[in-house]
Amino acid sequence: QVQLVESGGGLVQAGGSLRLSCAASGRTFSSYAMGWFRQAPGKEREFVATINWSSSREYYASFVKGRFTISRDNAKNMVYLQMNSLKPEDTAVYYCAADLAADWGDPDYWGQGTQVTVSS
Repeated sequence: QVQLVESGGGLVQAGGSLRLSCAASGRTFSSYAMGWFRQAPGKEREFVATINWSSSREYYASFVKGRFTISRDNAKNMVYLQMNSLKPEDTAVYYCAADLAADWGDPDYWGQGTQVTVSS
């Protein structure tokens, strides 16, 4: 069992930065691929970034590539999303997810989400 708790969301002006954190419980955290997804009002939840268990592979959605960076610290059971050059269209609830199979078809665990609002 893995429980995920996101933090770090908030209100920021366009061009600003935020760092989201996801704290995971459970001794098997390091076995899971971790990811960040987001859902804007009236839209489907979408993939943002994922990282494999060893941090050797990272994948990003095209709309965040070069602006966002995902990282993890297995010793601390933490995953991070550094978001730079934020745009109003980045406004969404951001969710942390864990997937043992790393295929992201149906992630095993989800956090409750943290709101990010980017003002123009």
